[in-house]
Amino acid sequence: MANNITLFSQVVPMLDEVYTASSKSAVLDGNQELVRAGANANELVIPKISMDGLADYSRNGGYIGGDVTLTNETVVCNFDRGRMFVIDQMDNEETAGVAFGMLAGEFIRTKVVPELDAFRFAKYAQAENISSEEGTLADGGEVLAALRAAANDLDMNEVPSEDRYLFITPALLGMVEDLDTTKSRYVLNNFAKVVTVPQGRFYTSIKQKSGQSGETDGGYVKADDGADINFMVVQKNAVIQFTKHAAPKVVAPDKNPDADAWKFGYRQVGIADVYENKVAGIYVHHKGV
Repeated sequence: MANNITLFSQVVPMLDEVYTASSKSAVLDGNQELVRAGANANELVIPKISMDGLADYSRNGGYIGGDVTLTNETVVCNFDRGRMFVIDQMDNEETAGVAFGMLAGEFIRTKVVPELDAFRFAKYAQAENISSEEGTLADGGEVLAALRAAANDLDMNEVPSEDRYLFITPALLGMVEDLDTTKSRYVLNNFAKVVTVPQGRFYTSIKQKSGQSGETDGGYVKADDGADINFMVVQKNAVIQFTKHAAPKVVAPDKNPDADAWKFGYRQVGIADVYENKVAGIYVHHKGV
């Protein structure tokens, strides 16, 4: 059985690649080198820096001393979801490896990534004191005007122009691209990247199913108080977005007391939040509830 376990562990790097390739929100992932695990399994320690502003310079006394404070803030992960699968009749390690690879890849691509994206966008849309606008955008001209208003809002709040990402539904982006004007291209080029997000991952609020009675299929749906998001502008440094990937748990048939079958568990733990002093870096335009 040891060879089988080793084979399955080789699939783990592929899981990260599937996540990165499929995720719409992965461009906002923070630098993992800047964080470390907290005292508890669901905690992360994130560095924060604050400093004094300019002061008068004296020809006699010179500079006035200033303080720089680097602190470590412990944050609690707010995404913790998982599943356990059972696969029977795994006769040899090659068959088991192929089956697990297909299962893991499809599960992450079609179930994990969409929910993770939807969770993140909803969390950012719900953050207090962000800029938000409600309305229906009927044509490319209206979409373009709304995007310009969003950019102006961030500019007025002195949000850095670097690393501004535009997340927008394919239909609305198509309306802007169909204009094919210098103005439309200029507006889109002002963003570090334009990412299209399927409407099914783009709500202001979602409900995550428990996987238990009445919700055995798991996954998520738009919440009753949720609205369709038209587009969202996010300055990368405004969000706290980290993922703690857990290696799949593999239970061999001889260790499975319930059946002559392999058991494969997957768990995803992470955080999606907005820094309190950087809420100006989030702008959401959505339809009515």
